[in-house]
Amino acid sequence: MAEGSCLCGAVRYRVTAALRPVIGCHCRQCRKTSGHFVAATSAPRESVDISGEVRWYRSSETARRGFCPVCGSNLFWDGPGSHLSIHAGTLDGDVGIRLTGHIFCADKGAYYEIADGLPQAEGEDPGMTTQVLE
Repeated sequence: MAEGSCLCGAVRYRVTAALRPVIGCHCRQCRKTSGHFVAATSAPRESVDISGEVRWYRSSETARRGFCPVCGSNLFWDGPGSHLSIHAGTLDGDVGIRLTGHIFCADKGAYYEIADGLPQAEGEDPGMTTQVLE
């Protein structure tokens, strides 16, 4: 089980299923909403119990982003498929997951390099983003 929250604590969540390894997303939307790139994990939607009010922003025809309306913390990305993406920085403590790769690297900011030696995909990579730890 994993738990997390926004900065002010108005939104808290608990995850009762295995989390996917963390993936860095460098797409334009993630960079705009976070100020850098987004490091996110995911879990089956039905395993994520959220308390508090989440404000949702429809960022595309297929996805929305959830944030705290009080402090503005970015918490979730909700798109197609069975899993809800969770911003890894909002997790409490060490839940045993690590960054394992990067997606949308062709869109990354010009001011930084990805030099950690992990796999990089120019765009979307379903093989990377659908990994689930058992």
